[in-house]
Amino acid sequence: MAIFSDTGIDQARIRAAVVEMLEAIGEDPSREGLLDTPRRIAEMYAEIFQGLDEDPAAYLKVGFEVAHDEMVILRNIPFYSVCEHHLLPFHGEAHVGYLPDGRVVGISKLARVVESFARRPQIQERLTSQVAETVVEALEADGVAVVVEAEHLCMTMRGVRKPGSRMVTSAMRGQFKRSSVTRSEFLALVHGSS
Repeated sequence: MAIFSDTGIDQARIRAAVVEMLEAIGEDPSREGLLDTPRRIAEMYAEIFQGLDEDPAAYLKVGFEVAHDEMVILRNIPFYSVCEHHLLPFHGEAHVGYLPDGRVVGISKLARVVESFARRPQIQERLTSQVAETVVEALEADGVAVVVEAEHLCMTMRGVRKPGSRMVTSAMRGQFKRSSVTRSEFLALVHGSS
């Protein structure tokens, strides 16, 4: 059982708030099934919001000088985040591509950037832009493209209740924004056969 006590997350306050919330909905926090719920939620929040204490750009500091100036893409990066409006999960896949200007990073680092931004209260539009801005600035790439596709439980289990609906957002920077040919190549590679 991992407890992320080195974060700025105050687990004691979360536990107390969960007790209050349970009482507010008419539940008895002292009944057997709920006794450990405040602790579990506090530990879960420390884990799923650990991105608040991370600098995603730090993952991109170690790179490699390579004479490669063609597209580099990591697609189908699974992620889980929490909508800041209802504190309900949204989840899906991110696709990140960049045009290196002589410098590349280990491919897992792109996934770590996505995860770091996803592990905080978020909206999908901001998540998409944050990933793009971080990659373009840290790598000084000629272009960056990010597409995020996700299902939002705040829309599928409540409100309009449309399960299976997926929101798609994109952020194009540099050459991907300027050139429809480059953008089309990226989108074809991302959405091509798996």
